[in-house]
Amino acid sequence: MRDQDGKPALSRGEQIQAAEHEAAKQRLLAQAEAERIPAEETTKAVPDRRWRRGQP
Repeated sequence: MRDQDGKPALSRGEQIQAAEHEAAKQRLLAQAEAERIPAEETTKAVPDRRWRRGQP
């Protein structure tokens, strides 16, 4: 059995599994984007003078 594009037709279980897989992928991508730190922020030079406190 083939679908309109000539690909093998998926069973109902395979369709559900593919939909769940795609939904999980979208959730992971959304989470990764929410937690992403822009490259500009990771490459900024920020002076850290804490190590000089005890020196004259």
